Amino acid sequence: MKNARISVIALALSTLVAGQALAADPAAAKTREQVRAEYIQAQRNGDVIVNGEIGLTAKQLNPDLYPAQASAQGKSRADVQAELREAVRTGAVVAVAESGQTRSDLDPQRYASANTVAGKSRAEVKAELAEARRNGDVVANGEIGLTAKQINPDLYPTEVTAQGKTRAEVRAELAQARRDGSLNVNGNEYPVN
Repeated sequence: MKNARISVIALALSTLVAGQALAADPAAAKTREQVRAEYIQAQRNGDVIVNGEIGLTAKQLNPDLYPAQASAQGKSRADVQAELREAVRTGAVVAVAESGQTRSDLDPQRYASANTVAGKSRAEVKAELAEARRNGDVVANGEIGLTAKQINPDLYPTEVTAQGKTRAEVRAELAQARRDGSLNVNGNEYPVN
């Protein structure tokens, strides 16, 4: 009992002496803000001990959540912000921290390759769909794969040619003439207003 009491007193005195020695060294002293900033940085890096029993850091427990010291050195603030906006737009931002799933993983329809399909914009795909609906080229019977035009041919226009040209070719020529500023009809040029 007497030895235990002496050990406790010795431990208390050594702790007191060590604490005063650290406090007496002005070079080791840090302000509250410096300590707080270091702690926040340690949290960001995953260097904070989260499992007290075995002493593992957050980075050791979840290495996929903490990339290997990704640094933004060499990039301006505007560059980093632009990258963040792009990541948010494409859904590359982590949505569930525990699993590391991104927003595009959780909702792939919303972030379907940043609104492009095979190099086409959303507007181009919508225009193609509208044209296919007008022409009856959309699948109407999913079981056998018939299009609306095949089921009801009298409801949709047939491919008509004017002077050996299809409707699409005539439209393309008209659009080109509008861009050029003149319209050529039967060899005569007319200004387009």
